[in-house]
Amino acid sequence: MADSVEKLEDVIIRSAEQIASDVRAAKEAIATVIFGQERVVDNTLVTILAGGHALLIGVPGLAKTKLVETLGVTLGLDAKRVQFTPDLMPSDILGAEVLDETAAGKRSFRFIAGPVFAQLLMADEINRASPRTQSALLQAMQEQHITVAGARHDLPKPFHVLATQNPLEQEGTYPLPEAQLDRFLMEIDVDYPDRDAERRILFDTTGAEQSAPKVSMNAELLVSAQRLVRRLPVGDSVVEAILSLVRSARPGPEAGDLGKLIAWGPGPRASQSLMLAVRARALLDGRLAPSIDDVLDLAEPVLKHRMALTFSARAEGRTIPDVIRQLKSRIG
Repeated sequence: MADSVEKLEDVIIRSAEQIASDVRAAKEAIATVIFGQERVVDNTLVTILAGGHALLIGVPGLAKTKLVETLGVTLGLDAKRVQFTPDLMPSDILGAEVLDETAAGKRSFRFIAGPVFAQLLMADEINRASPRTQSALLQAMQEQHITVAGARHDLPKPFHVLATQNPLEQEGTYPLPEAQLDRFLMEIDVDYPDRDAERRILFDTTGAEQSAPKVSMNAELLVSAQRLVRRLPVGDSVVEAILSLVRSARPGPEAGDLGKLIAWGPGPRASQSLMLAVRARALLDGRLAPSIDDVLDLAEPVLKHRMALTFSARAEGRTIPDVIRQLKSRIG
């Protein structure tokens, strides 16, 4: 029995070392195209390695679309993009059945797949579409398949949604319902690049030639990496940190004096997401097990879209990131 356990550990170690090397190569390939967004790239890669979906929030012009395109090329995935608009219909995303007629006069229905049948789907400005269209992604994101005219259609594997939102212009938008927000493993803020990074952007993107991403992985290797993430060991101290942090982010006695500020908090899916994210973060860094530092670093992007503050807390100027920082200080 002990020999079999040791052999299993050796297999995991060898697989982790090889996959970590491939993932680092992919990260370096992305860095040749995307400048000054290291944390955004890291968190997006962690989301994909964990098998989840991400919501990218930032003003226009910060290379959110370029990041998704680069990820598709670098990871060797079939990537598609949908620009969400108020008149977008669910069938524009999922696909529809059409009636075909043969030369012999026979008629039959044929399913035409929509852009959701991709390994990496970019939902650009997802809050521009109506709730009916937004909800068309719910089943796809959670269950990895869709249903059209009563027929089930499985989505390709892996399947990831990277959605974007503009935090400035909210007129005419439809805020995502909490049920759909909870389907996103992370909410990633895309900030302005620093001065040096913006200087590199100027020279690289306005010259005669531009840097192009290189293929570093493929879908099969990515699926193997996602399986490995679920096999990485997690220490008891890390598990307890995850439980303490998520449970204290809910209204109730475990939140202590911060409980009066929280209207509602994250459910067990947040704990699951944080558990997978810290494992993926460890693999991305070439480590075989996550640490409490991983939990603290990933707490905000995993939790902040899964909780809300009370009216009185907002009136006092309190924010969700501020509350999460206070909760983290109790763990650290």
